[in-house]
Amino acid sequence: MFHVNENYLKLPGSYLFSTIGRKVREFQEANPDKTVIRLGIGDVTQPLAPAIIQALHDAVDEMGKAETFHGYAPDLGYEFLRNAIVEGDYRARGVEVYADEIFVSDGAKIDSSNIQEIFAPESRIAVCDPVYPVYVDSNVMAGRTGDYDAETGTWSNVIYMPCTKENNFVPQLPEETPDLIYICSPNNPIGSAMTKDQLQVWVDYANEKGAVILFDAAYEAYISEDNVPHTIYECEGARTCAIELKSFSKNAGFTGVRLGYTVVPKDLKDGDVMLNSLWARRHGTKYNGAPYIVQKAGAAVYTPEGKEQLKKQVAYYMENARVIKEGLKEAGYEVFGGVNAPYIWLKVPEGMTSWQFFDYLLETANVVGTPGSGFGPSGEGYFRLTAFGTHENTAAAMERIKALKK
Repeated sequence: MFHVNENYLKLPGSYLFSTIGRKVREFQEANPDKTVIRLGIGDVTQPLAPAIIQALHDAVDEMGKAETFHGYAPDLGYEFLRNAIVEGDYRARGVEVYADEIFVSDGAKIDSSNIQEIFAPESRIAVCDPVYPVYVDSNVMAGRTGDYDAETGTWSNVIYMPCTKENNFVPQLPEETPDLIYICSPNNPIGSAMTKDQLQVWVDYANEKGAVILFDAAYEAYISEDNVPHTIYECEGARTCAIELKSFSKNAGFTGVRLGYTVVPKDLKDGDVMLNSLWARRHGTKYNGAPYIVQKAGAAVYTPEGKEQLKKQVAYYMENARVIKEGLKEAGYEVFGGVNAPYIWLKVPEGMTSWQFFDYLLETANVVGTPGSGFGPSGEGYFRLTAFGTHENTAAAMERIKALKK
């Protein structure tokens, strides 16, 4: 007789954004005359750049001819895309990464969830708190997080590294020794970013302890400060302790196209076993590869035209971040982020939980955000707004929120 994986039954409630979606639907059904502005889920709103659209059209035409038709993609991804990634994201920054260390996928969310499969079940994980919930949830499903405490919102076998106003939203080295360390910089949801010196401390620590850093760099395109690294491999020694996850969703608007990649250096080993080889084996068995059409679109990101057009798109969203940050300050809120990432992190009013503030904004201003507690226990008392809206909706949302203070 079959039995379900009981680890899945440990997951508390529903996925954060599923709960938000349900609450918004219920509100709209009860208030059909209200116009809701969504600044919650980090989905982009601008159309794909012209260079990317042209690449998609060209690839579709190729697929319609026998001599240029493509079937299954290579396990690691097409060489033209991996070479473009190496040149555009790494060698242009003086960083040593090679094409056979690049694994193309259909998104960083998938990779950040699946990468834990190549590590031992008893591996102890450490996560920044608050942080993207997929990191913890995927390890819950794998059975390595222990028991859940509903009162504290924590797992018994997870090492939490609080990122709060008191420590400038930079995690401190943990007292307990982890095997796997999840770091997202620029950070989702806080919008903060580690400097190169701060990240170097973690690289040195991981090498000393024999730990692996799983570094999520999905928002690196939004970095504006010179002392913030765009890749962990800018730090000395990172090739022997770090795996990097990257996404085309936020820098190129591929949330509806789906493309990402993971870097697993050949220098990263468990004894004589290269993690690069393990991930290649897993990749070949469980993944067919992003379609040729999508990978051609990804290569267009690195063309001169693509780079120029995407700079303007990133600037569009960062202008929204400026409007949100200034609007919230004018409304009397304490705010953080919005400099190196398209997220604003605000302190909720005294006496309110983050979910109560969610309901308050939805009901009074008809604006949707994301409760900080959904990202971890240290997120309670905070709230995330995204800059991925349109200029018009972003400005309108701020006017509504400022009007509440009058």
